[in-house]
Amino acid sequence: MDVNVAAAAACAIAGLGVGLTAAIAFRWSEREQSRSSRVGGKTRSSTGGAPPHEPALPPGVDTVLSVLRSCAIVLGEADEVVKASSAAYAMGLVRGGAVAVEQILSLARGTRRDGEIRQVELEVPKPGVARAADPLAVSVRVAPLGSRLVLVLVEDLTERRRIEAVRRDFVANVSHELKTPVGALSLLSEAVADAADDPEAVQRFAGRMQIEATRLASLVQEIIDLSRVQDDQLLTDPEPVPVDELIAEATDRCRQPAAAKQIHIASGGVAGLYLHGNRGQLAAALGNLVENAVNYSPPRTRVAIATRRISSAAALGEADGELIEISVTDQGIGISEKDRERIFERFYRVDPARSRATGGTGLGLSIVKHVAASHGGTVSVWSVEGQGSTFTLRLPAGQIPVEQPITPLSKRIPATTSPISAPEARS
Repeated sequence: MDVNVAAAAACAIAGLGVGLTAAIAFRWSEREQSRSSRVGGKTRSSTGGAPPHEPALPPGVDTVLSVLRSCAIVLGEADEVVKASSAAYAMGLVRGGAVAVEQILSLARGTRRDGEIRQVELEVPKPGVARAADPLAVSVRVAPLGSRLVLVLVEDLTERRRIEAVRRDFVANVSHELKTPVGALSLLSEAVADAADDPEAVQRFAGRMQIEATRLASLVQEIIDLSRVQDDQLLTDPEPVPVDELIAEATDRCRQPAAAKQIHIASGGVAGLYLHGNRGQLAAALGNLVENAVNYSPPRTRVAIATRRISSAAALGEADGELIEISVTDQGIGISEKDRERIFERFYRVDPARSRATGGTGLGLSIVKHVAASHGGTVSVWSVEGQGSTFTLRLPAGQIPVEQPITPLSKRIPATTSPISAPEARS
């Protein structure tokens, strides 16, 4: 009997020990799973289970990251991505749930180790392009987020650097272009002073001074015109502008140089069209195109100006609307494919020697591009070397003023030009 009681007591004690051991093991397993879930930055809800009791990010951090303009990445203890903004994926900084840029990982590890905030500027490859392509310039700031996480903020500096480079080039080019006529005027004034007793020399030098002064005035005026339109902002107070009068003004502006080279300026197309914009800017843009066509054409050739009305849906692939197309075609030297990519840059010249001989500043086509953009339109070029070029302005059509009757194109264009049919102008 004593043996049975002892055996029962032993079994009871053994059962109690097993129960306690199982309870302790179960509690330990739950604690380890919860800790692993927090470290890995993954919630049970992401795998179909119940959500954990503690969030992966501190309260409010997720909301703050969602409104930041910079790319945001939160890294865990094992360099895993806990949170990343859509911009971080778009820039190619995060791929497959991991940071794809080794320099950023090195910065994050250093910050996790010593808790110091780090900020550097890096160049990272553009997403989806070859490694040889121009990289993205970014500013990276890394800071600790709590005791276990690291916050990485990345700001794209590529466009800012491009604008700064354009501004530096513009200032350098303006300085160079201004220095040339100013230096020439200084030398010519000294020559006039030295030749005071020689009337013929004084007259010759004075003529040269007038040429350089005209070039200087033209350069300054074009810089002023460019500064007014280069922001590409849409106009605030546009007005109806008759296309026929713009053509007449551009033709009259180039009448003398065209006559000197026996170049015939012909115009044709649809009459009575109107644009909606700034008359002075539109006149400057069309005048620059016609002037370039005359300057870059050989003697005894023809420059054609053609107008027509087209649908914006067909031309630009946008919502249906009406555009006015103005094409200026010449029979000049043409433009190579390499130069066509840069023809609208400031101070870029296809033929620098010819540009300086004709007084060109290299700003005319840049002004045309910005005027077109500020009026909600475009400018394009077609060209073949040795055959000529066609520059085409496409601008939104304006309403015809009710109080003004439509005058035929032949009565608006000066008598020195003759109409041509629109198909003769290459576009």
